[in-house]
Amino acid sequence: MPPPRRLPRLLTISLLPLSLALILRPLLKLPSSLALPALETNLGFAILAFVAVVHLIPALGENFIKAGLKGRDMLKTYDDPIPECQGLICAAVYITLLTLFIPFPFSSFFARDRDTSLAGLAKGDFPHQQLATYLSALLSFLAATMLGLLDDLFDIRWRYKLPIPIIASIPLLMVYYAEQGLTTVVLPIPLRPFFGTIVQLGPLYYVYMSLLSTFCTNAINILAGINGVEVGQALIISLSVALNDLLYLPWPYTLRVGSKVLGGEWGAGLAFGSKELVERHLLSLYFMLPLIGVCAGLMFHNWYPARAFPGDTLCYFTGMAIAAAGILGHFSKTLLLFFIPQIFNFLLSCPQLFLIVPCPRHRLPKLNKDTMLLNTSEADLSNEPPSSLRDLVLQLLAFLRLTRLTTDLKTGRITACTNLTILNVLLYWFGPMSEEDLVVRVMLTQCAGSALAFVVRYGVAGLIYDGDRR
Repeated sequence: MPPPRRLPRLLTISLLPLSLALILRPLLKLPSSLALPALETNLGFAILAFVAVVHLIPALGENFIKAGLKGRDMLKTYDDPIPECQGLICAAVYITLLTLFIPFPFSSFFARDRDTSLAGLAKGDFPHQQLATYLSALLSFLAATMLGLLDDLFDIRWRYKLPIPIIASIPLLMVYYAEQGLTTVVLPIPLRPFFGTIVQLGPLYYVYMSLLSTFCTNAINILAGINGVEVGQALIISLSVALNDLLYLPWPYTLRVGSKVLGGEWGAGLAFGSKELVERHLLSLYFMLPLIGVCAGLMFHNWYPARAFPGDTLCYFTGMAIAAAGILGHFSKTLLLFFIPQIFNFLLSCPQLFLIVPCPRHRLPKLNKDTMLLNTSEADLSNEPPSSLRDLVLQLLAFLRLTRLTTDLKTGRITACTNLTILNVLLYWFGPMSEEDLVVRVMLTQCAGSALAFVVRYGVAGLIYDGDRR
């Protein structure tokens, strides 16, 4: 196994003072360039999260190996144990920093009422609803982390792990219900003459949101198996969500020049939308920036050749954090657009997930030890009983060039097919390649999916929906 990676000392020395300056600036009453001090503090916590994860993973790796949380890289020629379940370190850092961040979004309230002690609380001015929303998200993150750790420890079967995220999403759904969140869907313009402008889904909307949390956690887990691919997905999706949130902040009204605020005070005279809309996307951004930090820190060690494995814990807690941003930010449909590659991979995998096509224990590509290149892996159908449905599905996928079939020349019977994952599709399309080249192609596919999501959300959607698409 290659030696552990170390962050250059000069970079660490540079990042730590920067993060501490951003975090302590409100406490020390230092001048700021933005009228959003909590967002600056959150950025400081994100930088601190990156530095903490980068240094904690190699420091604690041996402890995980001694505890039996270790694995072997199946696409390498060496058998050295590699620390598994490093997503637990990421989750611990993430939840700890979000807990420390709790007072900062409400710092303006404390500053306003510090001379009157708890008068603001007594009058009911404190934003209890926002605090309850934030705490419910933390509770869901803790539940997702615990359930993910149990999965890493006991290797829970797919049929049992699928509903696990629903349990972790209950605090989010309860707060959404308590704050009387919308359960309506705005229909496209062409459908309005038949069904009206808005459709009330009622309880079905809560079922949809619980399934959204299930999908976000398991979709990242399904597209896995090579170095960097799980944490890379989470990193790019969280960056996409953060960019989408930034589009909703009234930037012309937050810039400061010296002591002068350009465009008015925060929350006043917004150029578009409402203060509630901006606050929802700010909350989402508070969750995403530290998530970007911990994912970038783990990517530093999980990139090819991996020195640490994320485990299912990472997939559970990152998926829940992203789902929480979409649910509490009220942009769940936009969130799904950032999962376009995962949706494609899930639909492609369905024949194997639902056992229409045999599903081996591992669907990883195969390593050719002579060339050190990855090749497609196959599902063996030679001993399977005949099935018209299976043959129809496989022939359709082969026609779309999503799988390669092997047939018996005498009988014409399908005896094998490439496993139904994006990884094997890319190897089928572009031929054998190194593991690093494959993960780069997957990440480029994820970036292309996010770019397409923005085009659909802010371009194509304008053709079938009215109003400001931003």
